[in-house]
Amino acid sequence: MYRQRWSHDKVVRTTHGVNCTGSCSWNVYVKEGIITWEHQAVDYPTCGPDFPEYEPRGCPRGASFSWYEYSPVRIKYPYIRGKLWQLWTAAKKENNDDLVKAWASIVTDPNKTQLYKKARGQGGLVRVHWDEALELIATMVLYTVQTEGPDRLAGFTPIPAMSMISYASGARFLSLVGGEMLSFYDWYADLPPASPQVWGEQTDVPESADWYNSQYLIMWGSNVPLTRTPDAHFMTEARYKGTKVVAVSPDYAENVKFADNWLAPHPGTDAALAQGMTYTILDEFYRQKQTPEFSHYAKQFTDLPFLVTLDQSDANTNHYTAGRFLRISDIEKTPVANGDWKTCVIDATTNQIVVPNGTIGQRWEDHTDWNLRLKDKAGNTIDPKLGLDTPDTTVVTDFPYFSDAGSAVLSRHLKAQTVTFTDGSEHLVTTVYDLMLSQYGLPQTENDDLAAQNAQDADSPFTPAWQEKVTGVKASICVQIAREFAQNAIDSGGKSMVIMGAGINHWFNSDMTYRAIINLVLLTGCEGVSGGGWAHYVGQEKLRPQEGWATVAFANDWQAGGARQQNGTSFFYFASDQWKYDELDNKALKSPVKATKHRYDHPADYNQMAARLGWLPSYPQFDRSSLSFVKDYDTQDFDQIKAKIIAELKQGSLKFAIEDPDRAENNPKGLFIWRSNLFTSSGKGQEYMMKHMLGTENGLLAKANDQFKPQDMVWHEDPVEGKLDLVVDLDFRMVSTPMYSDIVLPAATWYEKEDLSSTDMHPFIHPFNAAINPLWESKSDWDIFKNLAKKFSALAEKYLPETQYDVKTQPLGHDSPAELAQPFGEIKDWKYDKDVAPVPGKTMPLLQLIPRDYTQVYDKFIALGPNAGGKVGADGISYSVAEQYESLKAMNRTYTAAGINQGCPKIDQAKKVADAILTLSSASNGAVAKKAWLAESEHTGVDLSEIAAGRTEDKMTFQSITTQPREAIPTPIFSSAKHDGERYAPFTVNTEFLVPFRTLTGRQQFYLDHEIFQEYGEQLTTYKPTLPPQVMGPKDVVVSDAKEITLRYMTPHGKWNIHTTYQDNLEMLTLFRGGPNVWLAPEDATDLGIKDNDWLEIYNRNGVVTARAVVSHRMPKGSMYMYHAQDMDIQEPLSTITGNRGGSHNAPTQIHIKPTQMVGGYAQLSYGFNYYGPIGNQRDLYVNVRKLEKVNWNED
Repeated sequence: MYRQRWSHDKVVRTTHGVNCTGSCSWNVYVKEGIITWEHQAVDYPTCGPDFPEYEPRGCPRGASFSWYEYSPVRIKYPYIRGKLWQLWTAAKKENNDDLVKAWASIVTDPNKTQLYKKARGQGGLVRVHWDEALELIATMVLYTVQTEGPDRLAGFTPIPAMSMISYASGARFLSLVGGEMLSFYDWYADLPPASPQVWGEQTDVPESADWYNSQYLIMWGSNVPLTRTPDAHFMTEARYKGTKVVAVSPDYAENVKFADNWLAPHPGTDAALAQGMTYTILDEFYRQKQTPEFSHYAKQFTDLPFLVTLDQSDANTNHYTAGRFLRISDIEKTPVANGDWKTCVIDATTNQIVVPNGTIGQRWEDHTDWNLRLKDKAGNTIDPKLGLDTPDTTVVTDFPYFSDAGSAVLSRHLKAQTVTFTDGSEHLVTTVYDLMLSQYGLPQTENDDLAAQNAQDADSPFTPAWQEKVTGVKASICVQIAREFAQNAIDSGGKSMVIMGAGINHWFNSDMTYRAIINLVLLTGCEGVSGGGWAHYVGQEKLRPQEGWATVAFANDWQAGGARQQNGTSFFYFASDQWKYDELDNKALKSPVKATKHRYDHPADYNQMAARLGWLPSYPQFDRSSLSFVKDYDTQDFDQIKAKIIAELKQGSLKFAIEDPDRAENNPKGLFIWRSNLFTSSGKGQEYMMKHMLGTENGLLAKANDQFKPQDMVWHEDPVEGKLDLVVDLDFRMVSTPMYSDIVLPAATWYEKEDLSSTDMHPFIHPFNAAINPLWESKSDWDIFKNLAKKFSALAEKYLPETQYDVKTQPLGHDSPAELAQPFGEIKDWKYDKDVAPVPGKTMPLLQLIPRDYTQVYDKFIALGPNAGGKVGADGISYSVAEQYESLKAMNRTYTAAGINQGCPKIDQAKKVADAILTLSSASNGAVAKKAWLAESEHTGVDLSEIAAGRTEDKMTFQSITTQPREAIPTPIFSSAKHDGERYAPFTVNTEFLVPFRTLTGRQQFYLDHEIFQEYGEQLTTYKPTLPPQVMGPKDVVVSDAKEITLRYMTPHGKWNIHTTYQDNLEMLTLFRGGPNVWLAPEDATDLGIKDNDWLEIYNRNGVVTARAVVSHRMPKGSMYMYHAQDMDIQEPLSTITGNRGGSHNAPTQIHIKPTQMVGGYAQLSYGFNYYGPIGNQRDLYVNVRKLEKVNWNED
């Protein structure tokens, strides 16, 4: 029997499409069509001699996946909500099978819609045939397109790299139709906004093997052994080699046992700790003695030498405060190309103000080499002054200072120099370096009475002693770690690294925390060094064959730029009506030293302004259909259409939908979800979603905050519930999202389909392969959306045969000329400033006219369109793939029948899609990589050809990566120059080959000068405390005489699950307690008489959770953990507060959006899909906790 248990007749290489950044290659063993077991593959390409290997990669969670194949939670057939199915069948009969009229008769009748919407989550799904399910979905799409416009349709699926073709399937369908894809990286709060702010890069990080190159390793908010299980061995092996390891965590996390030092700051105070360390580095390695390695790095690769103007302080008219960067247009009377975008330094050789190479102004200037050679426009070598060694004067400058008591003014002395502007006026300027020294209280004069006395001055902000008061970490330890980190950087050539993660990134002010820590690696010259710099690993797996994938996923092969891409956080903030409950008055968050003229207080106002000015996308777009303009204006002349839209916006007869998001016509109508358990795993503000998006039973305790209304938005007193007419979910597990959906489609598992996988943790590209055929009636995501496209096009032949003209708004995008739209970072609001006109692409979103023939959606879906034979690219560079497109015609064959896709390569099957992606991408096709590096060389004037040399003949195919995982080819769409077996390290192309960073200055930026950043006092990194505690609002009432305690509520990643995957897996359930649980400290448990394993009730205004207590000494007093993604479908008793079952870990959560993360049209602070936008942070929360005296399972 034992031998038979492990017998097999086939072994298939595949992987797991789960959002864990693991991307591990697995072998699946099959016997007579039944999966018997799985095992880690052990044939990754070698890392070379004297270096640990990647294999074997895996974890207990992945090793248990085959349980799902035949488990009771497997979704086997298509399902439709029973109440809706009854309405639909009756409506078809009543309307003589006119499908559009039948659907209209349902969704326009409030009684009917309420009937099926209130049934969401209540069971009652009924099995239907595939054709019946697709018919209803296609009808909903067609009706919505006809009546409301395609931008009322949205799709959500995360992390394309974890299964690229599956992501692309729905994205391609929605992009062809005109719906919007919702971003995930910012919504998950996994996006570190500091990365775009500092580098102009979404996130580029070292592969995990590069940890082994580090000689000083700090794990800061990243519990590597638990959350990065397949990669943790590189950390332990580096430690065995002699690398010092430091852990920064408020609790005794699993990584602490590997640490030589454990620093335990109070939750949410990490920025203060980093600032105390920065003080030490600035004082001891810059001010007291110049460290040549650091100074040279700072001059060439950071903005520290760049000049900043000083403005009058609003706190004291006799004082100054930091303003914006000085531009050459300020002081040069002769017109200079892009002069408003060329920032300046002082050349120490000539003592003149010059523009160095590499600024964003030069990036978008024709026929100009864009690089980081220290030269001016005439080609003269320059030596930028780091600070003003002979200033004209020393002035008192006010900095904003924030604490739990609120905002205050911090006055310091500052060196300054006088410059004369072109209008003859005199202005003071200083350098970013001098600003930082002044802010940190380092002496600017011989007897500086406004500076800190020394590092032990606890009353002077940002000193090590000050941070001890804030964080609880001893000042001596803070100084010790800072010294060691910097000294190691000197001794090792920059091999000091900080691994960062969700523990510090899921907070409202996470960008301040990250920038504070990034300051450490920039000041010590570690970024752009193998074994050094930052290493952020949360939620974004590197999609290496990016150009080919984006071409397919967003249908750029048929309509370049035709896809709508919406930032998810804003979408859910308004769709779930969390904006109406928001208590976060922004007054307390703003700088007391710099006011701006608009001065909004409500976060929603900033978001609608961001949409109006083109900073952020906003779909649905307008308060009318995007297909109506050509008809209403009776013209296809797009210049006339734009002129009329502008006129209507200015006079107010046309409005953005976001100005009145509760108006029925402005609601999203259809939502597609696949590869995601949205309503639980990532549903921050879960109960708001249940109430306002779904219109079903919910545990929301909050009342709308009508005492704090936005200034520029329409407020409806009556709550709007059930905005979505149809929710469609594709999944292979029956978890919360399919339970709350209207139509559930059975998706093939990861062992039943072909796909592609890659990650930032390792450099390989490898495949999914179908070990068995899809079980029961399940289908791959690609086949499901392909079949839906076919059904939709067939209906369009009858109901919408004419070509439609879709007016599409597009935000001012990063890596495009539009990032030069709004000079100086000044707000030019045409709504309130009569001197400002709404100009598409400048002061408002870009406008495009997209012809859409809905009868051709299917024919386009299954063929790679002719645009794919032109150019592809990313990050502002492009290159031809005409030869590769022609080769795909032979590889995939072409369509021969007359029609739109005649002569185009076939992509009707997933393997063909995979080969198309690999062929068109520089990371997987050496010939494309050669072209890409040549294009970057021509732009920069730097020869970059050696980076891909030796691999220009390499070409990956689906078959070749099935044989063995293949290492990605170096490509300029990422920032590593490592090749010939070196480990991937970000920004080495910048430091080794002098390619500029994609920022305003072309350097890594300590300073951000946009008007919104000045308003919030965040030009330089500063400590901002966590948001004020709030459990219930003034109108929120919970009647209780139970003994309670208030605790900080946090949701870190768990050990026995990857989000909600595996948490319901029988094998994983046996390895821990199973069911919902929360962790708390013994002191807090004692206060309430709680014993380990007692049932608790945890609540705040956002919702209620019931869970068992895990009482542990590893927890800090005053804090509670409920590990992330505990769904509400296992062992969830009733709440005594709501009378319903408790919610998931997201029930007590609510999002708060931050205005600085909405900025756009300004260099690196410009929108990109999953690149920049407000994050869906959820850590700044508190709950009341009490014992659940009686556990009621409601099973009678």
